[in-house]
This record gives sequence, C-alpha cells and structure tokens, in this order.
Amino acid sequence: MTTTSMTMAKALNEGLRKAMEKNKKVLIMGEDVGKLGGVFRITDGLQKDFGEDRVIDSPLAESAIVGTAVGLAIRGYRTVCEIQFDGFVYPAFDQIVSQVAKLHKRSDGVYVMALVIRIPFQGGIGAIEHHSESPEAYFAATAGLRVVSCSTPNDAYWMIQQSVEHDDPIIFCEPKSRYWEKGEVDTDNPPAGLFDAAVRREGTDVTVIGYGASIKTILRAADTAAVEGTSLEVVDARSLAPLDIDTMVKSVEKTGRLVVVQEAPHMASIGSEMVAELSERCFYSLRAPGMRVSGYHVPYPPTRLEEDYRPTVDRILDAVDRAMAYDS
Repeated sequence: MTTTSMTMAKALNEGLRKAMEKNKKVLIMGEDVGKLGGVFRITDGLQKDFGEDRVIDSPLAESAIVGTAVGLAIRGYRTVCEIQFDGFVYPAFDQIVSQVAKLHKRSDGVYVMALVIRIPFQGGIGAIEHHSESPEAYFAATAGLRVVSCSTPNDAYWMIQQSVEHDDPIIFCEPKSRYWEKGEVDTDNPPAGLFDAAVRREGTDVTVIGYGASIKTILRAADTAAVEGTSLEVVDARSLAPLDIDTMVKSVEKTGRLVVVQEAPHMASIGSEMVAELSERCFYSLRAPGMRVSGYHVPYPPTRLEEDYRPTVDRILDAVDRAMAYDS
C-alpha cells in the first residue's frame, strides 16, 4: 500500500491526471481551467502537461460548456466539465436535464453520455451570493443522472477516476470548504465502489448520515457525544443518486435511531428521501422518528450569517438528544 498526505484539491488534481494518462479521449473543459488551473487550482498544471487540445479554456457560457460535452460524448470522448461555482450551474440546467440525462435512453443506447460535471458546492468559505449553494437534489431527482460527493482526499482521488471511467453522466459534487484540508491517500487501492456508502465511525445509539462537508462536522459531534455517553455511528452517503440504502438500513437496524445532516434546505431534499426510504425499510427497528438537520428554507445568507445557516455540532447534538429522548 502506497499512501501519501495531500489536500483534497491536490487529490482531485492527481486523480484527473491519472484519468487523462489512462485514456487519451479524456478531456477537461471549463472557464479558466487551463493556464490558471481553475479558480480553486484543481486543474493546475494539466494544460501544460496534456496540451490545450485536452484541457480547454472555454468562454463564460455554462450551457455551451455542457452542450459541447454532449457532442463530444456522442463522438466517443469523455469530458470533465468544470462549473466554477455551484450557483453558476443553472444556465446549463436545460442541457443537463434535457440532453445529458436523456440521450442514452432516447437513442436506445446508441449514444453513451460518458461525461462528468464537477461542481464545487456547499458553503463555508465566506463567499458572496451564488457561490455557496447546494443544488444536488435537482440532479438527484432527474432520472438518467448519477450524483456523487466526496468528503475526504482519498475518496476524491478515487471517485473522480471512477466517475470518468463510468459510462453514465455523473454530477460530481465537491465540498469547496474542504479543498485545503489534508488527509492520507492510498494511491494503490480504491476505498469502495463509486456508489457505495461508507461507515466512517462505528456506533450503537444513533445513526447519523451525511455527505460532503457535513461529514467532518458530524464526526466532531460524535466525539462530543461520546464524552456525554452517547455512541454515534457516522455514515457517509458518498453517492446521492443512487443511494446505497442497504448500508444505511444495516446501520439503522443496529442503532434504532436516525439523524440526517445536510447543508441544503430540508424541503424535497436528499435528507428527506433518506428519512422516507429508511422509515419504510426500518419501520420495526426505529425507536424514534428520523430527524433532519439542514440549512433553512431561505436563500443562502450573507457571509456574516453563514454559520447560523449551516449545520453545526450543537444542532446535530440537539437532534441526537431528541432521538434519544423517545426512550426516556
């Protein structure tokens, strides 16, 4: 096993490099992805090493970026599109849900939509409006799309490669607030399948499920809960469409309690789907109703209010206490 410490940003960069080395039909396209290396420097150095015909600086036109990638996919290329910020994906929404998600089925399997749309998402960096959104539920609700999110450098390194190699179109959500955090990366062995959830911490009292930036916050809550005598099992969903419900069911059947954490508002969300599905599958195991800890149903707030909006350790522990109270 070969391990090295790197940031999530570097892990994504290395994963993209590996994908491009393996397959000459892998292209990268987006605003400032070439000479600048992307606004978060995820593609730093790739244009220099692979050339301008494989790492392409596009106009500021998200619909054109994705639309061009659709044409390239029809010709057998595998394009990784970078959307600079989550709130910038909406101009490409029609292309994604009307073309990317449907062309494989519409063509009766003749066309393979092997493309990845990378979206830095969630908040936590003190950004202005349109730079801290959580649009994952829009895409998870669209048949024909796969949606995944990494939470560690090791997952980032492997999941981006697995996504590029997959024949289905994938929305790849990257928690931008975790780009600069370091972790160990095993460059020899992938940690799991692309659509598998992962148990980040074993526990016995409450299952807490999250994804993306929320996982670190959940793990901090688990540390605090342990001091108070409550054992949390932390499950990282990793894949949002499809959901690895079987792994989640196994955990909830063990603990009997469920808390789901996300930055997106709870209305019609990934967390809502998890609670609904697990309530159906684990009805006779649950000792309390499923709880949701989420962003509020308002537009993402200004920077000074950001931490009042995002799930915190205290809000997670409050939900845990409410779940535990059903036994008292």
